[in-house]
Amino acid sequence: MKIVGMGLPEVIVVLFVLIAQVLPFVLLAIIAVAAVKYLRSKPQRERERATNRSLGEVLAEERQRCGMTQEFVAQSLGVSRQAVSKWEKGASDPSTHNLLALAKLYGVDAADLLRSVAS
Repeated sequence: MKIVGMGLPEVIVVLFVLIAQVLPFVLLAIIAVAAVKYLRSKPQRERERATNRSLGEVLAEERQRCGMTQEFVAQSLGVSRQAVSKWEKGASDPSTHNLLALAKLYGVDAADLLRSVAS
């Protein structure tokens, strides 16, 4: 098979050379787009981080107000003490089920817990 005076092996070599020359620029463009998207999402990430931290602070304050230990809360909810610690540190969020159980345990409305969270 001849394409403009070249055989198939030569055409394949030319295509590989072109791809090898263009690929770095394509990858650079993809990385640049990803970096711009990441940088533009910084305010959203900061809001989420503040919300997580604030929810943890609210949970810790409510627990302390009730005079409960993390161990007691964990046993009451059937979770580990480490889970309660992570919630209060903002490293993770309680599930909806656990959030409702925490509100009941602390004697507050779950909506009030969430309203207390600064966004």
